[in-house]
Amino acid sequence: MLKEKIIYKNELPINVITAKIEEYPIHFHDDMEVVYVLDGSVVLRNGYYTYTLNQGDIFILNDREMHSFERTEDDNMVMMLQLDLTYFSRYYDNLKNNFFVTDMQDDSDESLEVLRNILARIMMEVLQKGYGYEHKVIESTHNLIACLISDFRYFVMEDGRFINESKNKGNKILAGRLNRITDYMYENYSRKLTLSEIAEKEHLSIYYLSHIIKEATGLSFQDLLSYIRVEESEKLLLGTNKKIGVIAEETGFSAVRYYIKHFEHWFHMHPLEYRKKYIGKIISREIAARYDRCTPTQIENAIKRQVKGVYADYADKGRIKPVIIDIDIYDNYASIETGSPAISAIMERDVNDLLADPYQKLMSMNENVIVSGENYLITTKCKYPGPLDNMSVLVYNFDENVGNALKKINSREELLRLVQSYDEEIEFLVRCTGLSGSYKMLRYRLEKENLDKMLTGAINPVRSADGRELLIEQLSSAAMITSDDHISSDALSIRTTFRGMGAELILIDKE
Repeated sequence: MLKEKIIYKNELPINVITAKIEEYPIHFHDDMEVVYVLDGSVVLRNGYYTYTLNQGDIFILNDREMHSFERTEDDNMVMMLQLDLTYFSRYYDNLKNNFFVTDMQDDSDESLEVLRNILARIMMEVLQKGYGYEHKVIESTHNLIACLISDFRYFVMEDGRFINESKNKGNKILAGRLNRITDYMYENYSRKLTLSEIAEKEHLSIYYLSHIIKEATGLSFQDLLSYIRVEESEKLLLGTNKKIGVIAEETGFSAVRYYIKHFEHWFHMHPLEYRKKYIGKIISREIAARYDRCTPTQIENAIKRQVKGVYADYADKGRIKPVIIDIDIYDNYASIETGSPAISAIMERDVNDLLADPYQKLMSMNENVIVSGENYLITTKCKYPGPLDNMSVLVYNFDENVGNALKKINSREELLRLVQSYDEEIEFLVRCTGLSGSYKMLRYRLEKENLDKMLTGAINPVRSADGRELLIEQLSSAAMITSDDHISSDALSIRTTFRGMGAELILIDKE
């Protein structure tokens, strides 16, 4: 069972595994895989060649390439990013059978730094799973593919391995032609294939086509074709019990002796010797991959060491950014808002009725609005002029993007998806100047988990009561309620913080 099926989750056309690898047996898959070593080193066996990848190295495993991993004496942390070529091939012609080479003589090359930066950003997006992260991950993957197409389609054979060749970088005509040629060779290697056939297809002379292939790859047409045939034969050697004569015929060799000759040239051993050596090292039900997934903290620390600036960008995004509301009782209380509060554009839509539960409780008391915003509302039962003996504070955790979505959604299902996908954290700090005395504070919280259950019918919301006293009495015996006492000499600060979409209604009454 050589072929490994990649499972793509969360409707994303990529899969990311960041792990400490012990051993990953020989396998292949239909999709592309980008390997990025974040820490330590790992041995990668790709076809006939064995590489030791060190910290910072990136390697592209093109679709259907046989490969395996095993650890060195050092610990390692390896990111394996797998791309669904069925999805991305809709945007890029001939993405399958492409041949990307990132093995470079200068591992500090600017194009490699760009790849490291993109991969780090994909990892941070996947780790944080902020609102709309799927869009950002797909966008970054498009940037990754664009970088590969621009800088890593050029290669030559040197000392038995393919390395990136930069001299032809930017020659899009040559790159496109080479891609078409190798794609055609991979699709037709099993039959008799001639240089003249491809030359006719590309509208080139045989001499010029032969020169292009030799100049671009370091191999003659016949050597490149034999390489492709030998490479494809590896799957039959390890994945079937077929005799080598049958394998030679199925991979396009005219005689078994030619197959053996070319196999020994690349793999440095007879095909049967190779089968005997590696048949017990292929992935199967009995021989599974052994690796330990890394924790988010381990991954973030590795990114911080490896890629400058990326971790700081996302660390800033991850911090709680406070919403500070300053109220000077003498000013704000004297200028009560008379129009509809800004938050009503969201909360008075029928589709948002469960999310609006705390808002509806507050509005049922018919209090005067002191100040309001897109995601907060502060009211009082008192009337100016006169002492301010009570105040109600309502805050919601959703950002501008979610707020706009809440104004447009048309079903509970859409609301549920927003609730389940939004996981940002927020802090509100309401600073009231002009309040003195002892105050009782009652907090009614609607957490993300409670909102999720309400939307799926698992629990019912507490029904609103008429009047502040009735609501306080009702909430005091309900779930999700806390209460405490505060003493203020002139200023009272109310702070709340929570993660995920939800709300908190805070009732403040002078004792």
